[in-house]
Amino acid sequence: VQVVESGGGWVQPGGSLRLSCAASGVLFRYYNMGWYRQAPGKQRELVASITSFTGGGRTNYAESVKGRSTISVDNAKNTVYLQMSSLNTEDTAVYYCHAEVRVGPDRGDYWGQGTQVTVSS
Repeated sequence: VQVVESGGGWVQPGGSLRLSCAASGVLFRYYNMGWYRQAPGKQRELVASITSFTGGGRTNYAESVKGRSTISVDNAKNTVYLQMSSLNTEDTAVYYCHAEVRVGPDRGDYWGQGTQVTVSS
């Protein structure tokens, strides 16, 4: 399973952006997907996650982004999105997409290469 993020970049404080993550595999709709981030000198942390359609598409958010972030999935495009608004400098990090695959021959945990998000004026 290949996982590829896109959509990072530079944004001013208070701005918004949308990250995209495309994952391969015909069983994408069965994947649990998540976004993590890692800031310099800090551990990687969960930002948001969404269960597969069989899991009800339940979402979970870190307290630091709750209310200003939305994770969503488009099964037709094998893509998960993270929409973030009211960005601040503490959101600066490398954002990673994670696919948890628990069905089929490719069971395992897969990570993308990461996309840099920089929030500064």
